[in-house]
Amino acid sequence: MTPPPDHPGTDHLGTAPPPGCPAHAAIRSGTAGDLFGPEHEADPKGFYEWLRAEHGAVAPVRLAGDLPAWLLLGYRENLEVARTPSRFSRDSRHWGDWREGRVAADSPLLPVVGWQPMCTFADGAEHERLRAALTESMNRFDRRGMRRQVTRFTHQLVDEFAADGHAELVSGVAEQLPMLVLTHLLGMPDEYGPRLVEATRDLMKGTETALSSNAYVTETLENLVARKRAEPGSDLASWLLEHPSGLTEEEVVQHLRLVLLTGNETTTNLMANTLRTVLTDPRFRASLAGGHMTLPDAIEHVLWNEPPLAVIPGRWATGDTELGGRQIRAGDMLLLGLAAGNVDPAVRPDIAAPMYGNRSHLSFSGGPHECPGQDIGRAIADTGIDTLLLRLPDLRLAVPETELRWTASWISRHLVSLPAEFTPRGGDSDTLETETGLLAPDFLARSAPQPDPSDQSKALARPDASDQPDPRRAGRRSWWRSLWRRFRPGPRPPRR
Repeated sequence: MTPPPDHPGTDHLGTAPPPGCPAHAAIRSGTAGDLFGPEHEADPKGFYEWLRAEHGAVAPVRLAGDLPAWLLLGYRENLEVARTPSRFSRDSRHWGDWREGRVAADSPLLPVVGWQPMCTFADGAEHERLRAALTESMNRFDRRGMRRQVTRFTHQLVDEFAADGHAELVSGVAEQLPMLVLTHLLGMPDEYGPRLVEATRDLMKGTETALSSNAYVTETLENLVARKRAEPGSDLASWLLEHPSGLTEEEVVQHLRLVLLTGNETTTNLMANTLRTVLTDPRFRASLAGGHMTLPDAIEHVLWNEPPLAVIPGRWATGDTELGGRQIRAGDMLLLGLAAGNVDPAVRPDIAAPMYGNRSHLSFSGGPHECPGQDIGRAIADTGIDTLLLRLPDLRLAVPETELRWTASWISRHLVSLPAEFTPRGGDSDTLETETGLLAPDFLARSAPQPDPSDQSKALARPDASDQPDPRRAGRRSWWRSLWRRFRPGPRPPRR
């Protein structure tokens, strides 16, 4: 985790901010917004706009433990910080509050911002070495094969509720599919998924149990790396171990952890936000159904309005500087405000204007630390949602839109549930063609609404053995659903 103050890699860093630091002064005066407070949790978007009105493009905020930071609300300011690592380093050992001993050892911030030996906490040549190992290893994935896996896992999930006529799409699809795919890509047994979902989300939220959740994730990955060292395979863990950059086992563990944390959280939120938009915006869905907009273009529009991570921590000022009219001191923490920057009036004067296919949003950051796995996240969301909508073309929201609820942490906003209903369908997806993403010729016939059982004339006119229930599938539930129900807290929605 975070090295001690006498760590050999910190002796060249800038000095801590003096007592007169503007961010500290803002906290003492009560003008800084609290990212861990009830106002932000209840309405993050409204909170950002209040900060923008009060402070402009760069606003003072406070974090857990009353620690100060600057939240970037302007589009230009976000890009400036992301693209100039010489002024705003990704290495958290620059953090003045930590160097001065103001960060508690059990701070819930540390699993996210505490220095670790991976590319997201490095700059310059060290960043290039670590980043090359990660990106080149990830580029070895067979993208078509990965889409086949996404399709297969999506069908498995849909099979669980297709005959019910109703489903909860956040817990039933969006929270499960990314981790199923990621555990497969990393070379982990699929059954690790349910507990990893809970642990990764807990530590990203910065809860009181964040440190123990982080320990569970790290230990799981350490065991994986030890196995892959002895028995390598065609997976990310093995490729990182054998990469010519010469990563240590700790560096391999931390990069696998990075992929799990960011990949699961961002893809889950992207899927949930896109599905919500499809189910609540008739014009959006009509454009998709009519071929006026592709699903990848639609996803970019969602990324503008609902980025998977609202805030990315962090950057640390390497010296005294000025940004957005604010005096930033050496050692100050800056947070990239992706959600606020995406709706900056300076770049989006008409917030209602469509942004289909426009990739110039901030949702995956920018500069040398731009998210290396963004295309994998897009592929999981795109393929998974496309497969879901093909299986259930009449999918619709089961509750009024006003009943939808969100939870918010300091870095993300998460849709709690998305109840949906549809015409019940048979669930045998084994005959679906997944090699090219096309469907078997009989898919539409099998997926069409079943005839009314009371209409005996239709049933007699078209006898078909395939209409009879398969006793081999009766009452069958997948091992994944069983594990998910076992490890996921809280009551499950009743079956009707």
